[in-house]
Formats: sequence, C-alpha cells, structure tokens
Amino acid sequence: MRMMLPPLRERRSVDRYLTAFFRDYRPADFKRAISSLCRFYHLKMPKVEWFEYIDWGKTAGKTYENGQIYLVHPENWKRGRKYNSERSWIKTVYHELGHYVFWADAENKADKFATRMVRGVNNHK
Repeated sequence: MRMMLPPLRERRSVDRYLTAFFRDYRPADFKRAISSLCRFYHLKMPKVEWFEYIDWGKTAGKTYENGQIYLVHPENWKRGRKYNSERSWIKTVYHELGHYVFWADAENKADKFATRMVRGVNNHK
C-alpha cells in the first residue's frame, strides 16, 4: 500500500507552522498547519482540545473515533517531561493526525505517517 502524503513543499510549510506554534503558542499557526493537511486529505477539521497532561503524564495525545484529538499543549510539554523537545512534540502531533486520517490499522499507519511526514523536511533521512 502506498501512503499518500502532501508534497514536500507543503509538508515543510506545515512543519514551519507547528514549529512556530510550539515556540510562540499562536493558535493561528496551529490552525494553518492542520487546515493545510485537512485540505490535502479532503477531511473536515478535527476538534482539538489542549491539556496539561493526559493519563497522568503517560500519554502525549489521543484520538477518538469521533475525530476529536486530545494533545498536551506545548507550554506544558516543555516543562515536566523527560522528552520535552520540539521535534518530539511535532512528531506526536503528526502521529495523532495519522490516527485521524487512517482509522484502519491505526497504530501502525499512524507511526508510518508521522515518520514519513518529517522525512526530507529538514534535509534528514
């Protein structure tokens, strides 16, 4: 199965918006990133709720069958987490969006989606 991904130029744009949101907490940056991906996949915008922590700090994000996504806010991600890097937060966002886009075989496809979204974005493998 081939996985459809946005072109590299669009993925870099999404990555820039997520990076800007992680640093400055401007909701418009996050909305632009998510809306760009939703436009590509012809999906409606998911409802995203922000949390200080999920599952007593064990989980970074959750996606439900109704399209609702729970994420740990970057402000809370930066403090109190062992792995509090910007890249790990962005990969978590991609992972949860992978769940939103690919419901069948969700965990496996979400991991592959997150990995492939960042491939080539920063000229890394």
